[in-house]
Amino acid sequence: MAKAFKNGDIRSGYYRDQTFMFATGMSDIRKFFAQLYAVMTVEDEPASAGRMMNGHFGTRFLDDKGQFKDLTKEKHSTSDISPTAGQVGRALGVAYASKLYRNNPELQDFKQFSINGNEISFCTIGNASTAEGHFWEVLNAAGVLQVPLAISIWDDGYGISVPAEFQSTKNDIGELLSGFQQNKDARGYNIYTCKGWDYPALVEMYLKGIEEIRRTHVPAIFYITEVTQPQGHSTSGSHERYKSKERLDWETQYDCLTQMRQWILKNNIAQDSELQEIESASTEYVKDCKQEIWDLYRNDLKSQMQTVKPLLENLSRQHANDTMLGDALTQLTTTKDFIRKDILMCVHAFLRQTRHQNSPERQQLLEWKKDTDSQNFDKYNSYLYSQSQTALANINEIKPIYSQHSEQMNGYQILNKTFEHLFETNPLVFAIGEDVGKIGDVNQGFMNLQERFGEIRISDTGIREMSIIGQGIGAAMRGLRPICEIQYIDYLLYAIQIISDDLATLQYRTKGGQKAPLIIRSRGHRLEGIWHSGSPMGMILNAVKGVNVLVPRNMVQAAGFYNTLIKSDEPALIIECLNGYRLKETLPDNYTEFTLPLGVPETLLHGNDITVVTYGSNCRIATQAAEILKDLNISIEIIDVQTLMPFDTQATIAKALEKTNKVIFFDEDVSGGATAYMMQQVLEKQQAYYHLDAAPRTLTAQNHRPAYSTDGDYFSKPSTDDLVALAYTMMHEYCPTDYPKMD
Repeated sequence: MAKAFKNGDIRSGYYRDQTFMFATGMSDIRKFFAQLYAVMTVEDEPASAGRMMNGHFGTRFLDDKGQFKDLTKEKHSTSDISPTAGQVGRALGVAYASKLYRNNPELQDFKQFSINGNEISFCTIGNASTAEGHFWEVLNAAGVLQVPLAISIWDDGYGISVPAEFQSTKNDIGELLSGFQQNKDARGYNIYTCKGWDYPALVEMYLKGIEEIRRTHVPAIFYITEVTQPQGHSTSGSHERYKSKERLDWETQYDCLTQMRQWILKNNIAQDSELQEIESASTEYVKDCKQEIWDLYRNDLKSQMQTVKPLLENLSRQHANDTMLGDALTQLTTTKDFIRKDILMCVHAFLRQTRHQNSPERQQLLEWKKDTDSQNFDKYNSYLYSQSQTALANINEIKPIYSQHSEQMNGYQILNKTFEHLFETNPLVFAIGEDVGKIGDVNQGFMNLQERFGEIRISDTGIREMSIIGQGIGAAMRGLRPICEIQYIDYLLYAIQIISDDLATLQYRTKGGQKAPLIIRSRGHRLEGIWHSGSPMGMILNAVKGVNVLVPRNMVQAAGFYNTLIKSDEPALIIECLNGYRLKETLPDNYTEFTLPLGVPETLLHGNDITVVTYGSNCRIATQAAEILKDLNISIEIIDVQTLMPFDTQATIAKALEKTNKVIFFDEDVSGGATAYMMQQVLEKQQAYYHLDAAPRTLTAQNHRPAYSTDGDYFSKPSTDDLVALAYTMMHEYCPTDYPKMD
């Protein structure tokens, strides 16, 4: 396979691909050990800077400023994830990008990303993982799209200890896939089969098959059978535990290295003595690489120890009678293979034990810890979000401008004009999703845009949420700017795994080496009935840290966010209000330019008694409640957080609580969901608990999906009456004389 893999091609594989990575030069033995020992530098371990366990590969798509390199000049691998079949979604997107670069004339000048779409997406997967739904969804999608995707399936007959008979119908994934073979009457795949130990046949197959994909963009399946597994999945999963003696004997005979050796000797390519010499030299080389990286890893730790040990000794001498300090220092210095954790645990113990002292020696240790904490944050915690010049925090705010000529229109029309401008001015932007094309999405945000910009830019997809997101991730990794629509927020659950495991962790797990500035568009919140009315915000927030979560209350706000996001290099999920598309709004005169900052709440109504913190459709409910409460002599302040991640970076809410001293967190999620998250952000992170004169409250939906009909909505989700009642109860508790009990 490596012989057919060219500069510009991109791998999306899994952790059994080390041989391929070595053969292509995208990794080597030295890097393999650097990852095994978790060397925390990009230079030595470029895949993840020590953040991922061994066998998880990736190359650097970005330079040290977070900007894309010329991806056509080198071979590349997307960053691996462990969840089985998780790589196939992004592989689809990588292939789809080639289709766009070849077929959209407006993209011909973006030479750093593609040369006429010649690049192939190489996807590898084990036979057992093909039982995952992800595999079948992508297999179907790629066949429909006809994109240059090369799927290699390694079939060793097992999935750890589970044999193929429990994995695949007919006990043969190859036979199942035969129906995907393309013919003159229908699109499909070219399918190739070969035995894993037959080297010359494998070379011939891959050279022929990959060239056909490159020329035609017809996807292909390479089904590789009789693959051996020379070791178990783990030390506790040794294959001797579940394979028969006959199978183990067969694997010994048909091990690829054994067969390769026999082929070389049979064809007089080399003599046995030459092979022995190569094998011996290779063994020594691997040992040397192992020792070199181990020394590199240990020397970094030893250097840290050499710096901190005198500081600990000095402080220990100041407390010569404290045996605990002496014991802690002795334990650290006599630990043979100490790690950073051991050093920091000792330092923490010293600082706890000397907490009543303020000596110069203790101050020196504190300074060392402060500096080390900063270094360790960079090693272990940086790059959850972009740190480049185009990070969202660096996008300047441009306020909307209104005049007497500003036009009133429906919310969906405002989005439509915004999207039209994005497509006019940025050829890298494309949109995919269920019904976004011909009918312009179910709420008309893309109305008539496919007719204007073409199907290559705005495309309908099948009902396949996971692979829609995967399509977007892979394309965004190649410089494109996808807007992927998940029709309703209920359906986001189909894609939450790939968003959580792949998209949200991408910058972090590569330490800024790869990025996918994908915009996920969806809609939800207020509607009537169990489906399309959910607001599973707590689930989303806890699953997708690393992705920005935007919750605009209207379509003008949403438009401002789209303008901001397209200037940035960060991924985001934007959830529009489902019941807001046909509400009248005022279009800003500068709708093509204005941007909204993330993490900056807006105070919709100033008040003195209670601060109501909310977002999305609930802003209208809170405003209605404010009118009723005014008649009850209660003045509420309404704050729209606008974005949940990032959340109120200016501590606006804490400042509001200095005045009102009381707070209600209000949304449509279940109890303990996003309201609990907002409470933690405000009371703990912003330390606003200090300003409270009453217990903080949350107002949420019932802990079930909303029942159907307007009455169902009223009794399932928080209403104006619920907010009024809660606010009044808080004021009654605060001042029962002025606010007598109402019921």
